[in-house]
Amino acid sequence: MKIFIVCSKHFYKEVEEIANFLKKQGHKITYPNSFDEPLMEEKMKVNGKENHKKWKREMLKKDEENIKPQDAILVLNFEKRGIPNYVGGATFLEIYKAFELNKKVFFYNPLPSCSFTDELLAIDPIIINGDLNKIK
Repeated sequence: MKIFIVCSKHFYKEVEEIANFLKKQGHKITYPNSFDEPLMEEKMKVNGKENHKKWKREMLKKDEENIKPQDAILVLNFEKRGIPNYVGGATFLEIYKAFELNKKVFFYNPLPSCSFTDELLAIDPIIINGDLNKIK
């Protein structure tokens, strides 16, 4: 299966181990946007609001390009700043794009309790509760 991993940049430290496990299972993995440069967004913010906005817009436009060739996405949703199973705005948009393109959506942990939980429920993701063997 071809899988695009999506998550907050705060979880990038978890990605490599998970990706390696999935690769050993025979999956082909695409890494999150700016995975190779996790501090790129902060650099763009320093360069001014317009540069940051332009960069962010380009990242959002890449969603379809990144997700279209995939069979599924895997959402890594860990605790962030005391918020369990965190999903941020950009990740939510990637989840929605995968839904829109009829891709499987896997969540590593249960859905977060947030303002868009109902929308996540409507997408009907597969919750794997940390068991990567459930990705099929």
